[in-house]
Amino acid sequence: MHGLRSMIDYRLSPPAMTDSPAAGCGFIRLRVPDAELFYAEEAPLGQSPLTLLEHLIDEVPWRRESIVLWGRNYLQPRLSAWYGDPHARYRYSGMTLEPLPWSSLLAQIRLRVETLSRHSFNSVLLNYYRDNRDSMGFHSDDEPELGEAPTIASVSVGHERTFILRHKARKDLSPVRLRMKSGSLLLMTGATQRFWVHGIPKESQRCGPRVNLTFRRIVRPTGPPASTGS
Repeated sequence: MHGLRSMIDYRLSPPAMTDSPAAGCGFIRLRVPDAELFYAEEAPLGQSPLTLLEHLIDEVPWRRESIVLWGRNYLQPRLSAWYGDPHARYRYSGMTLEPLPWSSLLAQIRLRVETLSRHSFNSVLLNYYRDNRDSMGFHSDDEPELGEAPTIASVSVGHERTFILRHKARKDLSPVRLRMKSGSLLLMTGATQRFWVHGIPKESQRCGPRVNLTFRRIVRPTGPPASTGS
């Protein structure tokens, strides 16, 4: 918590606003301009973070996707998977992701995240960072399918990694660095995606695996399912 003290706005307590996370779950609001960020260091997810990590690594059909950046194809420096309701297709960086059906485990986690966040979600992107060499480049979750002010609920299990946010326009603001603890839940809502980009850099020292689940709501499907051939 020491690194968060300067960013704490308030600790939620009853009665909470209906568009705020549920009270009594350890959420704090972070004092970050042009953003609505709520962080729970130990979210009640139903199972221990280590148990969830082991099950997710073993059960999810992980893939290493190829994305398009600046007109060139690159393999993502991590593994990923996309789950959701039947029509929750998602397009970013030149890819169109067809959702896998919800597993029992992911459905249980979704229900808990929805209860805690007071938001509903119809899809989740999972990213598997195998070691310190895996990373996520800076980006905003602002694709048209997510609507104008999307809410993203980010669950982390496994080794702690540094989550960095950078303001898109204000050079006077220093980057925000959060050390994402295993079992934590970060809620990004309001205008956060409009004004900020975020990413997970490589670590200079060796570290163990981490799985991140970002729950989201597709509000504008991208079109008919892609053909899978015969």
